Amino acid sequence: MTECQICGGQVTELVDFGRQPLSDAFRVPNDSSEEFFFRLAVGLCDSCTMAQLMEQVPREKMFHEDYPYHSSGSTVMRKHFELTARHFLETELSGPDPFVVEIGCNDGIMLRTVAAQGVRHLGVDPSGGVAEVARGLGVQVRTAFFEETTAREIAAEHGPADVVYAANTICHIPYLNSIFRGLDALLQPSGVFVFEDPYLGDIVERTSFDQIYDEHFYLFTARSVRAMARRHGFELVDVERLPVHGGEVRYTVARAGSRPVDAAVEALLAEEAARGLGEPATLRAFGDAVARIRTDLVALLSELRAQGKRVVAYGATAKSATVANYCGLGPDLVEFVSDTTPAKQGRLTPGTHIPVRPPEAFAEDHPDHALLFAWNHAEEIMAKERTFRDAGGRWILYVPDVHVV
Repeated sequence: MTECQICGGQVTELVDFGRQPLSDAFRVPNDSSEEFFFRLAVGLCDSCTMAQLMEQVPREKMFHEDYPYHSSGSTVMRKHFELTARHFLETELSGPDPFVVEIGCNDGIMLRTVAAQGVRHLGVDPSGGVAEVARGLGVQVRTAFFEETTAREIAAEHGPADVVYAANTICHIPYLNSIFRGLDALLQPSGVFVFEDPYLGDIVERTSFDQIYDEHFYLFTARSVRAMARRHGFELVDVERLPVHGGEVRYTVARAGSRPVDAAVEALLAEEAARGLGEPATLRAFGDAVARIRTDLVALLSELRAQGKRVVAYGATAKSATVANYCGLGPDLVEFVSDTTPAKQGRLTPGTHIPVRPPEAFAEDHPDHALLFAWNHAEEIMAKERTFRDAGGRWILYVPDVHVV
């Protein structure tokens, strides 16, 4: 057991994925330097029910100048963030001289729409490479980790914010108590903190265990977010289920008493209670289901190899590190991974060292089967790769179970 990073309660370990590398540490071939590994395990706080990793990876190892993920790489996500920006512009940012801060703005995919309307804004991101891309789009960016001191400095320089927003970022930050102290200093009295992250309810329901990796320190529920907010004088006032990234929830948090609590909050809390999302037995059952997926996936890939079939993977995602390392998938079972990110091409996947090749390698010589690591973009990818199916290719998926389509 260990101490909860939110409330100091006891955290009981429930699921262990074993030895894992940094999910985005793609290696140069023949690199003989020591590879960083840590133990990936998930526990549940006995007090506030926050699901969290049992071991922290130093933030500088994950988020740095060469961080390879670009939010704008997906058509679906570009549309999602444009709609998010327009929603803010029509609501929270419609008053006189509004100001919005985005934690983890990445390549500016959301803020560029805000910037185009001349609205005061600031993105905060520790990864210099993606921050430069955002600046090239006209987005104001501060290259830093967001924490209490950062928030106070922003407030002193720019004044209070009407909205602080984050997408797929807050679950990355173990020191959320510092974040909330910063929000207290930065937000207008009537301001809101809006963040969206992978939802534990969807992860359990779909057995999407690859949503658990080094960057995703927390796995949120409405119950745990409400408890966290209340510790700092805030209240969870709204929730919205989102279909992106395999299932997320957008949480809206405001100062206690400043806004009414939407009925959607109580509805989701009731659903979570009925499903036992705050109960250790639920996560233990999830762990058993994950172990079955590992058995089935390795058996399928081994059988295909024995039949002389060619299998490659599609999408060198961060979450694929969990699948590949937990299941022991190396070049003996998966020939290569096709990915559109130039920074990953020509490198090897973390831990398992499967070669990463550009999409041309996939298209020029279609394999028999493609293991879809980027399953959360399945519809978009399968529409794009129709010639693969037309040539007789089959997709292998492992969420919610192992199946071939």
